[in-house]
Order: sequence, then structure tokens, then C-alpha cells
Amino acid sequence: MAEEAIERESMEYDVVIAGAGPAGLSAAIRLMQLAQESGKEITIAVIEKGSEVGAHILSGVVFDPKAMDELLPDWRDDPANPLETEVTGDKFFMLGEAGSAAFPGFMMPGFMHNKGCYVGSLGEVCRFLAAKAEEMGVEIYPGFPAAEYIEEDGAIKGVITGDMGVAKDGSHKDMYAPGMELRAKYTLIAEGARGSLSKQLIKRFNLDEDREPQKYGLGMKELWRVKPEKFKKGYTQHTMGWPLDNETGGGSWMYHFGDNLVSIGFVMHLNYKNPHLFPFGEFQRLKTHPDIAEVLEGGERLSYGARAITEGGYQSVPKLAFPGGALIGCSAGFVNVPRIKGSHNAMKTGMLGAEAAFEAVTEGRQHDTLDAYEAAYDKSWVKAELKKVRNVKPLWSKFGTTVGVMLGGLDMWTNELFGFSVFGTMDHGGADYEVTKPASKCKPITYPKPDGELTFDRLSSVFISNTNHEEDQPVHLKVADWQLQKESELEVYGGPSARYCPAAVYEWVEPDSGGEKQFVINAQNCVHCKTCDIKDPNQNINWTTPEGGGGPNYPNM
Repeated sequence: MAEEAIERESMEYDVVIAGAGPAGLSAAIRLMQLAQESGKEITIAVIEKGSEVGAHILSGVVFDPKAMDELLPDWRDDPANPLETEVTGDKFFMLGEAGSAAFPGFMMPGFMHNKGCYVGSLGEVCRFLAAKAEEMGVEIYPGFPAAEYIEEDGAIKGVITGDMGVAKDGSHKDMYAPGMELRAKYTLIAEGARGSLSKQLIKRFNLDEDREPQKYGLGMKELWRVKPEKFKKGYTQHTMGWPLDNETGGGSWMYHFGDNLVSIGFVMHLNYKNPHLFPFGEFQRLKTHPDIAEVLEGGERLSYGARAITEGGYQSVPKLAFPGGALIGCSAGFVNVPRIKGSHNAMKTGMLGAEAAFEAVTEGRQHDTLDAYEAAYDKSWVKAELKKVRNVKPLWSKFGTTVGVMLGGLDMWTNELFGFSVFGTMDHGGADYEVTKPASKCKPITYPKPDGELTFDRLSSVFISNTNHEEDQPVHLKVADWQLQKESELEVYGGPSARYCPAAVYEWVEPDSGGEKQFVINAQNCVHCKTCDIKDPNQNINWTTPEGGGGPNYPNM
């Protein structure tokens, strides 16, 4: 909500889109396509918190072109097309500590295979989409986070961008500039997983009523250039099992693309119970497995990043529309967990939201609820795809990796062949933070020191993510109750924030003079993954937008 004491400039648009990821950019392009087809004009602004489009985009990525084919049918023939590596090989493995076993291809339903998909950089895909949108007349403003929403008369009427030039103590520096009001007939929220406005709007309008809690994973990725003799262009590999135990969900990917580039990544489900677990450490251990190390040894690590992933799927998708706007893409959560894919679903929901908004604007409506978007989603291939895999995540969580994955495979087959599940629609069993056990009830874990060649520490990893925040600005990670953080997060749960963060933002430090440990927030390290907002056992940390342009600057992730 707007602060009356601050005078803000205001700009009016038909549609404002918060977030220049696959969903937001697809929505902008689709709006312009509809305007051109109908001979009508529409004004659109897309704002993006990253320093440039793609700066905060992180994905594997094996890209399913289904939505792109609908949005831009000739994209393959475009000289600027960033996806030039088609999948040529596709393997799934179960890892043990020293070996592996491959899943026969026939065990996987057809939709689990990657034939016809492309390997590349989702950041480059977003830059490609942004160029298309701008050519059509869309205004795109990187470096401007959507910090607040504007609500009047019970409806959302736009967003306010973040203030610039605020010092850490809250005072205004010489360069201070208040955020702008971007007012719109409809506002589409495309912030990605656990967006700061999305979270507020879901609560404000009870959009998650009668839905299962959203579930999340933490995805960490490194980009390597490997030796030519170890490179298999177009080869994709997924694993489950080691280094995680049977009760902890997660897995890895390895994709070969471009000029001897290999994307190596690790996803750990955030409903893990043991607060001593160190997700980044598990990722580094993964790379010591003989099957992985053989590919990476002698190569060069180029980039690192981390990001939360929505994993709740079908039963966790909230109500999508609210008075004056809608949630599109991973702001609502459309990732297909067993496929480890969501970009195509994000793009399609962006397009569906755009179609509903365009119809409303051209009918002279504004600030009402876009029920047509909800109806279109219900009939879409996005919902149908998520319904087929709806029980994979809860089965995995309930029965562990070995049994849960087998049951999940059986459930996918019955859904594929017969259109039903013997399990019905399972629940997720609560939010991720709720399952964390007290430290005293869990076994501590010792992680090996990094060798600097195959395995690394977090600070050197953050360095190659090109992460930067203006030092003299307010800390954007807000602790609601500092005493609770000490009495519960530290004393009961053993300070898991120092481990679950993949960027070494949080530390419990004992002062040189002795005395009680102090909770230190190294906000300048933050890669905007949102894990703290999700996994803090008391929900005592709130991720908010820092000054525009801060955070990672991924060139090719």
C-alpha cells in the first residue's frame, strides 16, 4: 500500500507486469499480438528487479518448446534464437556412493522423455523474448523491483517500485529517488517462486484457501566448460539417491550443450527434517561421485547460482485471479516435479492471463477479477499435465526415495494409460518449515572441506555469481523477532540458517569478547533464492526486495 507521506510520480498503463521471466514476457508478447490482430492499441509495462533481463534467471534448462511453438511459431528459424542444442540422449540413474544403476527407458511414461526438447540458458531465452516484446512496443524497465502493491477500494490498481538511495539507517542519501506508482487496469504478477508480492497477495485475498500448502525445492547450479573428449552435445542425465539418504528427497541433472558447456545442478526438497543438513555441501559431495567427477575433472567452473523451485504442483496451485490482477508462472507454481520443468507452463499461463486481460481491457473493464483466466487454466494442457504427476511429490515425501519413486512411477503410468490414480489426489502433509526437527533429535553431519578444483565453498561460488548489493542500504532480509531467532532457531534447531542458505548470508557468531552468539546477516551475499523465507522453522525471516538492480548477474544461466 502506498505511503501518503511520500510524493511519487505516477504512470498509467492498461497492463503492468511484475517480472521479466518466461511468464511475464510471454504475457507481454501475447498482449501485443492480440492488439495487432484486432487493430487496437494497448499499453504495457514490464518491470524487473534484476539489473537486466535474465540477470536473475536460473534454470537447468531442458526446454520443452510446446508453449514457445504456440507463442512464436517461427522461433527456430530466427537468427537470434538462443536454443540451438536439441536433446540427443536421455538417461536416468539411481546413484549409490560408488556406483549407479540406470532406469530402462521403457519404465518411464512418454512425457518423461526429453526428445524434442532443447538444452541451453533460460536467461538467454528471456533476453530473446524481451527483444521480441520491445520490438512490438512493450516498455521493459530492468532495475525496478515491484516493492509494494497499490490497493484501493478492495482492488489492486498497480504496483510501486522500490525507493532508490536509502541508507542503511533509513535516511535519504543525496541520490534518493522515491519509487514510482505504475497504475494499471490489470496487474499481472510474474515474480517467480515465493515472490514477495505474490506471498502478500495470496494471503490478502485468501487465494490458497482449500489448497494444499505450496512445497519447494532448492535448486543449485554450476556451469562448467569441460574437456572436449568428455563432452556429448545434447546429452541429458538425471539422478536420484546418493548423496541424500532415503528419507531426503532430491536429485541432480547434467546437461551438455553449446561449446563444451555442461550444466550440473542439484535440487534438494525443502521438506527435509534434519536441521544439520547442508544443501550446498550435499551438492558439492554429489560432484565427487565417479559418474559425475569423470565428466567435470580437468574442466573450468564458470558460474554458480541458486533458486527456490515450486514443487507443490496440481493440488497447491492457488486461485489465480484476484480483483485487479492475477498470478502467472511460478508466482502460482506450475513446475512439473518429475520432469524438472516449468518454463513451458509458466509461458502458457502468462499467455492465458494475457488473453483474459486483453479481453477485459477491450471490453472497457478494469480492476475486476479475471475469471476467464481461471476458466482457461482449468481447460488447459498445463493443468492436465500437472494432474498426471500430482502424486509423485507426496508419495516421495511419505515413503522415501526407493519406494516413493517406484509408486510415483506406477501412478504416472496409470494416469497416462487410464486417466486415473489409485491414490486419488494426495495431500502434502504440511508446509516445508513445519517438518524440521529439533537439532537434539537429529544426527550431526560432517562435510569434507572443498578441494578448490571439483568442490568449492560458498563465498567463492557467490563471487562467480556476480552478486552485488549497494552496501549502504537497508537489509532486505527482515527478522520479525530477534529474541525468537536466538531462543528457537539457534537453541532448539541448531541455527539451520547458517546451513540452508546457499550463499552464506546467515551466521551465528560468537563475539571476540565472549558472551552470547549474535545473528549476523550478510545481505550483500544474497542471490535471491528465497530459501530463508521458506525454510526458517518459525517463519521469522521475511525476504523483501532490495534496491533495484541488486543481487546476482547471471550472464548465461
